Amino acid sequence: METDKIRNVLNIIFLVLAVAAVATYFLVDDFMTFVYVCAAAIFFKVMEFFIRFSNR
Repeated sequence: METDKIRNVLNIIFLVLAVAAVATYFLVDDFMTFVYVCAAAIFFKVMEFFIRFSNR
């Protein structure tokens, strides 16, 4: 799989998790659930970031 496709998949996962984080912020009473979803979203974005800059 080429790196552009991997980056696109990671960005899609990030966007889905970012929307889920906003939803959990307003819909779930447990704040830690929001923190965990945000942390997962940030993890995928950082992975995409490293892939983007390691290929240059």
